[in-house]
Amino acid sequence: MNSFRKLTQVWAALLVLLTHTACTGVPDGVEVVSGFELQRYLGTWYEIARLDHRFERGLSNVSATYSMRDDGGVKVLNRGLNTETGEWQEATGKAYFVGASDVGQLKVSFFGPFYGGYNVIELDDAGYSYSMVVGPDRDYLWILSRTPQLENEIVTRLVNEAKMLGFPTDDLIYVEQGSHNE
Repeated sequence: MNSFRKLTQVWAALLVLLTHTACTGVPDGVEVVSGFELQRYLGTWYEIARLDHRFERGLSNVSATYSMRDDGGVKVLNRGLNTETGEWQEATGKAYFVGASDVGQLKVSFFGPFYGGYNVIELDDAGYSYSMVVGPDRDYLWILSRTPQLENEIVTRLVNEAKMLGFPTDDLIYVEQGSHNE
């Protein structure tokens, strides 16, 4: 009976590990950027488009600000205007590299020990002026820009790239970006 209990504990631990890894992974057939420079990525990014998910539902004027943490990780401050209440909502999290620091694959947490994938799959190498980020599966996709608006031809190219990678681009929400003041 004791060996059965140990085997059950080992399987439970393995299941937790696999589940945890799956949440921080990259969708099949999708590659993250290499040559990633965190210092250049820090600062504020504005959401241009995203797939719908409950934690941003009903928000406009959405931005994410990244800064360094004392422990070497990244502080994440997501902010958006609730279109029903007219009030700003904020969520603070933390992010860490999954592997090498020059690869755009991070894990981010807003809820205690639970992490999700933050995978940079497209990045304007020259100016770090736009990026495309996905989660651990094809349910999460964001197009981000350093400015509240992004040229239509760039948005179209990124959406087409995401579509070729199997993301449901017909479901994208194009985020209203107006005033970012309280």
